[in-house]
Amino acid sequence: MNFLSYFPILLVSSVVSCTNFDELFQPNWAPHHILIEGDYANLTLDSLSGCGYESKKKYLFGEATAQIKLVEGDSAGTVTAFYMSSEGPNHDELDFEFLGNISGQPYLLQTNVYTNGTGNREQRHTLWFDPTIDFHTYSFFWNRHFIVFLVDRIPIRVFENKEENGVAYPKNQAMGVRGSIWNADDWATQGGRVKTNWSNAPFVATFRSFEIKACELEPETEDAEAKCGLSKQLWWDKPSLRGLSRHKAHQLKWVRARHLLYDYCKDTVRSKELPKECV
Repeated sequence: MNFLSYFPILLVSSVVSCTNFDELFQPNWAPHHILIEGDYANLTLDSLSGCGYESKKKYLFGEATAQIKLVEGDSAGTVTAFYMSSEGPNHDELDFEFLGNISGQPYLLQTNVYTNGTGNREQRHTLWFDPTIDFHTYSFFWNRHFIVFLVDRIPIRVFENKEENGVAYPKNQAMGVRGSIWNADDWATQGGRVKTNWSNAPFVATFRSFEIKACELEPETEDAEAKCGLSKQLWWDKPSLRGLSRHKAHQLKWVRARHLLYDYCKDTVRSKELPKECV
């Protein structure tokens, strides 16, 4: 079963779904650099500023999706992000970060997982398409068992709950859904060797077709376990959604074999002793 198409009739009131930007989101950084046209959000980076947006509410468990068309041409030094994050220094966070490159070279997609303020769980992939020509779909699915990063409904990464091994897992902090574009030429392209060419500015990334089908925690002081915890009434906790289907597992294996460039779990130079979740 394709778990992203599984959405039973028995819904709870905490699940929302909407595609209009203004209903779900608000600018949180440089609003004058964001142009909203119905469902479309055009985020602009120039030599003065980048910009960003965030959801008006926060969520715990479910699915968050957006379609994105990335900066065309020479995008070296730029980063476009679609991510989820809670607040504070001990925050949880799930990241899609698109690392720009010089014309003719592929975009790199970096994903990361933060738990209780600790990240350093990067993976980098190439994509099997040009993400600047048309819109493609990027999704987070997460429950108390695992987190899945998906591109056009194909899983590219799974982060499993391994709390029994002493690994922190993001299951208690509600996260907002966010997007941004900014200058990161100190690291984003070829380790910072290629800088942003501002003569190509403005750099524009366009987001559309937003969907959030998740447990809404508002205010954040609500009892997360009581509202978003294990229940047969909550679609993300169904037994069929506690692991990848056989088909999805084959897709993940294909992506890892052909498109995975870097995995922190394989980086023995950076970490002499691999993180517990990698064992």
